[in-house]
Amino acid sequence: MNLRIALAQINLLVGDIAGNAQRVLEAARHARDAQGAQAVVFPELTLTGYPPEDLLLRNEMAGRVEQALDRLCAEAVGIDLILGYPRWRAGKRYNAAGVIRDGRIVGEYHKALLPNYSVFDEKRYFEPGGGPCVVDIHGVAVGITICEDIWFQEPAGKAVAAGAKLLLNLNASPFHSGKAPEREELLRKRATEAGVPIVYVNLVGGQDELVFDGGSFVMSAEGELSQRLCFFDECNGVAEFSEARGRYAPKPAAIAPGTSEEEGIYRALVLGVRDYARKNGFKGAVLGLSGGIDSAVTLAIAVDALGADQVDVVLMPSRYTADMSIEDAIRQAETLGVFHRTIPIEPAFDAFLEMLKAEFRGLEPDVTEENIQARCRGIVLMAISNKKGRILLTTGNKSEVSVGYATLYGDMAGGFAPLSDVLKTMVYRLAEYRNRDAEVVPRRVIERPPSAELAPDQQDSDSLPPYEVLDQILIRHVELDQSQAEIVAQGFDEALVMRVAGLVTRNEYKRRQAPPGVRITRRAFGRDRRYPLTNGF
Repeated sequence: MNLRIALAQINLLVGDIAGNAQRVLEAARHARDAQGAQAVVFPELTLTGYPPEDLLLRNEMAGRVEQALDRLCAEAVGIDLILGYPRWRAGKRYNAAGVIRDGRIVGEYHKALLPNYSVFDEKRYFEPGGGPCVVDIHGVAVGITICEDIWFQEPAGKAVAAGAKLLLNLNASPFHSGKAPEREELLRKRATEAGVPIVYVNLVGGQDELVFDGGSFVMSAEGELSQRLCFFDECNGVAEFSEARGRYAPKPAAIAPGTSEEEGIYRALVLGVRDYARKNGFKGAVLGLSGGIDSAVTLAIAVDALGADQVDVVLMPSRYTADMSIEDAIRQAETLGVFHRTIPIEPAFDAFLEMLKAEFRGLEPDVTEENIQARCRGIVLMAISNKKGRILLTTGNKSEVSVGYATLYGDMAGGFAPLSDVLKTMVYRLAEYRNRDAEVVPRRVIERPPSAELAPDQQDSDSLPPYEVLDQILIRHVELDQSQAEIVAQGFDEALVMRVAGLVTRNEYKRRQAPPGVRITRRAFGRDRRYPLTNGF
């Protein structure tokens, strides 16, 4: 007996339960009519989107979910739906997946293993489920699991022990660099242990800091990848299984190509910016274009995400801005075809210095004057954002944000921070990646020493160690949680390690006030790393 299962890798809007239900029905009709599928599988928590967070605590949430399920039961005809949703039972809330057929839910599974680490808070919202769920789908015993369940042996083992010949795994697995190969290697192990093929369906799209990269796939019982959908886009595929001597094998199908490290990160950033802007109703984006590497890469991402006609850039030179910075910024804006204008900040800077002349009398110029310039720019950009309804994209990278080389209410002012989890060395790699076919980021921007241009002849190296060294320390300290002693033991200068660690700690208050940005590493700032502002550790 053959079984055709459609994989619905779709982009959902958190909280839009009625809209998500409509997307389910549209995908189901396509799977039934165009793909000839007998069943269609959707991602984890399809109806609410993932992660719904404290929306789950709203009193009206349960009623809306039930209404959506009633609609799906009434309107889904001629195909089985396997989708995720929250379920309330006897005063408890579960992360559930159900099989809808012929107007009713014929089987329901409650997620057994609830992740409560990194960006996950599922134990805050859900109770763990109990036993397995195995449902007959057109003559095939199919086991249902949800995301984290497949990372451990027990849930799959229980389903197989209950008679499952095939496993369906519904996922909302967020992207970080290198995540896709990890998933496939894990599923290879799980499939060979269980001795059954596994269909892995992942969510795609951006949700606040998180990006879900799709890449849904099918793994045979022998641990061979037989099919994979695309990354970072909505995709529909069909997995066809044939039976021989009581075992089911997937028919080989198209395997979408994987991505390099730079491509995966760049596409995640583009998707994150696109969905954050569009799902929140912004009319486009605006950013300050300085002629430096960070704003150059941010502009390329914004244009790729939203289109050149939806992006405005502003050049805001001061007395310290080099001519080459203005030339390179204009060149990139013209290359990408974005609207650009120049608004010098010198009049505003002079006005603030005059206003503060008495207050500053007898005090030497220092970082205060540098910050005033950055805040003049922040005021200009926020005014344009307010007036035009375009989201202000900040341009700071993770290296700078880590050590506080950024100005509150200045260059940190904005609505979304695309590069906030991207180390400076990776920013340069992304520039080279974007230039792979044609020069978008001017070569001089890539090759010249980085500078904030807030003081005469200023360079980043005046305040920071070389980024090649700084980033390696930050990877170990921030992302891997290594102690200072462990980092020093790897050959780094002890005084430098202590200085960097101290800067990271002291600037937690800045990051707490920073806009959200796309998570592309194993550990980003924000929900992924929650440190007390006041501590004596």
